[in-house]
Amino acid sequence: MSAAIRPCSAPRTPRTTARAPYAPPPAGGSPVRGLGSAPTARDPGAAPIPTRAEAPVPDRPHTEPPLALELLVHGVAGASPAELLGDPRTVRVTGDSTAAVFRRTDDADAEAHPERYAGQPVPEAYCWSRLTSGNGARALWLLLLPFMVANLAHWARPAAPTGPAAHPAPRTVRTYGVLVRILALSLTVLLIAAACEVALDLVAWQCAGAASCTAPGSPLGFLAPDGGGWWSQPGRRLALGALVPTALTGLLWYLSNRTWSAYESQPPPAGAADPDTASDTAPALGRPGFWYGRRIVARLRAAHTAAGLLTVAVAVSAPTAAHDRRAEATAPALEALGWITQALLGAGAVTVAWVVCRRGRSEDRPDHRLDRAAVCLLPGAALALLAAVLLHACWSRPGWTSTGRLPGDFAFGVIMLGQGLCVLALAAVARHLHRRAPDPAAALRGLGGPAVAMLGCALGGVMSGGVAQRVADWMDGGATPGMAGAPLPGPPVLLSWQAAVLPPLLLVLALLAAWFAAGAARTRRRLAAAVAAEYPGESPDEARSRRIAGARTAAALTDSAPWFVAAVSGITLVLGAGALAGAWLSGQVPGEAARGAPPLLETAARTAQDAGSWLIGLGIALFAAWGRRAYRDPAARRTIGILWDVGTFWPRAAHPFAPPCYAERAVPDLTWRMAGWTGRTGGRLVISGHSQGSVLAAAAVWQLPPPVRRRVALLTYGSPLARLYGRWFPAYFGPGQLTALHRDVDCWRNLWRATDPIGGPALPGPDSPAVDRGPLADPLAYGRSARHPLPAPILGHADYQADPAFAAERAALLARLERAARAAGPRTAVARGMPAQRPGVSKGWGASADPPGTAG
Repeated sequence: MSAAIRPCSAPRTPRTTARAPYAPPPAGGSPVRGLGSAPTARDPGAAPIPTRAEAPVPDRPHTEPPLALELLVHGVAGASPAELLGDPRTVRVTGDSTAAVFRRTDDADAEAHPERYAGQPVPEAYCWSRLTSGNGARALWLLLLPFMVANLAHWARPAAPTGPAAHPAPRTVRTYGVLVRILALSLTVLLIAAACEVALDLVAWQCAGAASCTAPGSPLGFLAPDGGGWWSQPGRRLALGALVPTALTGLLWYLSNRTWSAYESQPPPAGAADPDTASDTAPALGRPGFWYGRRIVARLRAAHTAAGLLTVAVAVSAPTAAHDRRAEATAPALEALGWITQALLGAGAVTVAWVVCRRGRSEDRPDHRLDRAAVCLLPGAALALLAAVLLHACWSRPGWTSTGRLPGDFAFGVIMLGQGLCVLALAAVARHLHRRAPDPAAALRGLGGPAVAMLGCALGGVMSGGVAQRVADWMDGGATPGMAGAPLPGPPVLLSWQAAVLPPLLLVLALLAAWFAAGAARTRRRLAAAVAAEYPGESPDEARSRRIAGARTAAALTDSAPWFVAAVSGITLVLGAGALAGAWLSGQVPGEAARGAPPLLETAARTAQDAGSWLIGLGIALFAAWGRRAYRDPAARRTIGILWDVGTFWPRAAHPFAPPCYAERAVPDLTWRMAGWTGRTGGRLVISGHSQGSVLAAAAVWQLPPPVRRRVALLTYGSPLARLYGRWFPAYFGPGQLTALHRDVDCWRNLWRATDPIGGPALPGPDSPAVDRGPLADPLAYGRSARHPLPAPILGHADYQADPAFAAERAALLARLERAARAAGPRTAVARGMPAQRPGVSKGWGASADPPGTAG
């Protein structure tokens, strides 16, 4: 067996210390010291937490092996320190109220009393759940869901080819990144355009220009066109309404800047580059600048803020310039000023696109620079241009009245068409990359990224257009917007067509769900017939077998998720194209366009339009209710936090207004802790990660210098490393990267169950390294017995510590580390660990998995 696929038991060529062989664990085991019950959703920051500094490391006899440390990292839904450590008395040894490392109170001074821990590790827990579900304001991150999905599309690209065939790869990877960033920019423009549609078109232009909305005593009475007030002219009403989308843009800038200061602006751990990692095949997550997105997020934030302000300016300028060009009484200077402002708006749009496309992430080293010209001047210039446009709109134009829809509503169709073309181009690039470097495990044969991008566009369209549709329904009273007899023209025709395709989409999804359910039922019956045979000596129980088979079948549905996503994305693309064609060809809402058609078709069109509008309204209401409940209820907030645990693991490489990347705090925390502790004590360490915690653990290990990495053992359980991340993000967690992880650490073991919908084998296959142990028996007992007098539960994704295999694997890893420490002789600090770091200065280690400059 080659070194690349070496199991833990195979010897490695010595580098700094001898590597002890891995001892296979026994079949049974005992309860684990330092581990409590399965993690539960308890907030570790709910009460003040005592903090105690670690004791200094005393000089010890050279014959005494150094301490061993077990660093526990919880998964989704979080866990309190007491639950992780199995002791209600815990103390924070490092960190803050957001994320910290805890020990049991009795273990706080473990380094000063190593004699207490002969043959036992010092357990400590890293609690990070407040990074995603800390305060109530984070429930508002639900509104940023389309931005988060677009950001995921950036990371879901196929792996780039390496070696002699990799010559065109840098250009192709950069093209992929540029397309995703353009798509993300279109989502920002779409959101601000939807706010303009509500505030400018529906309220300031249509409703304020109609007698039904501006009757005496109504909130909009001061805008009445026949009232003779200063605000009665359409241009001034538009300028007033523009404050709403401008404020929304400012809010997005503020939230992004605030989280940027807390996450991306924190310097990464310092370290010296090592020749061992200077290879084009080194894992991408080992790049020194991977978890430091300060420069890219600042630049994208400036560009997206400017794009939002320019969108508002265009929405105000389009009707005023159109009026000035056709009005005979308009002063030539006013018309010329309109032409100048529109030319400046065009130049601003080109500049924003250039800033977004020009540069992607810089990962091969920490980039401390800031593009100050773009960061400061671009939003400032856009704001100044918007102010000039508003001033131009407020100029008196006697006789100007607002009729019909606001000019420029075709922009929604242009945005939708551009997004569709961008997704198709992204699919072509992704497919090209996948053909150059095939990965059988990659989701949708390399098209996972484009499918995710399509879902992000669909979410953005439904959320933004749905708000406009519901506001129009509310203003029209009992009438349907766009239909004959409605008091107001309503939103752009395209938004009504988008609402009309929602019922057919849901119908297709229901049919798909039924098809998957039927397949799952067949699988359950097939598995149930064989379950009892896995528990010899037990009496068959048909109901028990069905429950176990049902749990396994439900867990296996995770493996069908890529094709479900593909179906949803494909159907959404086709229906969206149909809605765009129908809106542009007919120029009417579906109900009016079908007038005079066969009765069945006309009825179907009207029903789809009405039902779609109400379904969007229901979805928005449920969305708002969920957000409100999460704002008040910590338990509901933790549920939303689970979504962010997966969605916000990745840095903000495409959309700066997406929720922040918690891993840019958690991964450096873990890296610093492991390297600092091993360097200070000379000890060895097991990092134990459950669920999403295993992903953080792997990412942190990749960031360690090679001498430290070889002193670390990795224990993962319920891990999505290969099953989810390896499929959807093959460029970063593909088989090659995970094999390299196994090669670089002292040893890696992974536990999984067939009933676990999230965790799975890390390196499956007959030629893969011996990393996995599983599937573990679940439940532990089929029926009642002397050892299990009560029915054993089906554990699924939780309570891996309850399985004796967990204790056995953990004990074997710790024994291996102890043998390696004794073989190494006297306690010595790590040769190249974490040097002290000066503020603002960071040196990294590692190399790119893809050629430099291909981060996109």
